[in-house]
Amino acid sequence: MKHAHHHDGEVVIQASDLSVSRGGTIVLDNINLTIRQGDFVALVGPNGSGKTTLVMAILGLLQPTKGTVEILGRDSKKMKFDGKIGWVSQAAANLPKNIRITVRELVTLGVLSTNSLIPFRGNKKDTQRRVDEALQIVGLQDVADVDIYRLSGGQRQRAVIGRALASNPEILVFDEPLVGVDRASRNSLLKLLDELCHKENKTLLMVSHDLPAIRQSAHRVIYLDLVHDNDCCSGGIHYDGPTDQFPDLVGLAALRGIRNVHEEVTPVVINPSPVVVYEGSKEEE
Repeated sequence: MKHAHHHDGEVVIQASDLSVSRGGTIVLDNINLTIRQGDFVALVGPNGSGKTTLVMAILGLLQPTKGTVEILGRDSKKMKFDGKIGWVSQAAANLPKNIRITVRELVTLGVLSTNSLIPFRGNKKDTQRRVDEALQIVGLQDVADVDIYRLSGGQRQRAVIGRALASNPEILVFDEPLVGVDRASRNSLLKLLDELCHKENKTLLMVSHDLPAIRQSAHRVIYLDLVHDNDCCSGGIHYDGPTDQFPDLVGLAALRGIRNVHEEVTPVVINPSPVVVYEGSKEEE
């Protein structure tokens, strides 16, 4: 496994010897992970590889079987985030069309405490200022008073990112932010994420299956996979490194242990019965 070259910022996420089981299956096994302020990290892997499990463990929503996760120096299970982490789910932009809510009203929801439905801190004027700043960052100030259902998919995604930004989080977590975004809007949305990292000094963790988009945006890739060994299985990090060094499709297949079905196999005869094996069948380190 290759390791990333980290930024010099402060550590904002630290997973140490983290193992998480779900339904009796070890989905994550001895994960050690450091994410620093200003990192733009893409979390990739096949379905069932543990991406969502890792995110939920980081957010303190899943109890680890072993190990710890610290967010901003505190145990993630014990801290109250109060807007320090902005979460943008895959379905966040898919609001029902019968809901009449303006962009500004949606972004304002990001300033509210989920427990009391009152602002995290500050007065009405401060809330207005933070909403205006979020609208400006995501480039929606000109449509602030437009109903959300009238926006394009890319604009709606910007709006929910604005809602997350309104609490002024230090960390932003995205789950498939490009789903439902038209091709024309994809590049501008990726540019927005890059600016959040470089201009706003936010730390970004993005779950995505869109490898071409990841190659053009994220600084670092963490590749997870669930490895089956006889009756057991365990998941872990199989690549953690710079985006430009992430394996191509052929290398990725090798990383997953998938061989080209069109390649000839070399039969090896072992008396008393023939057994067909693949050359180089020993798994790469």
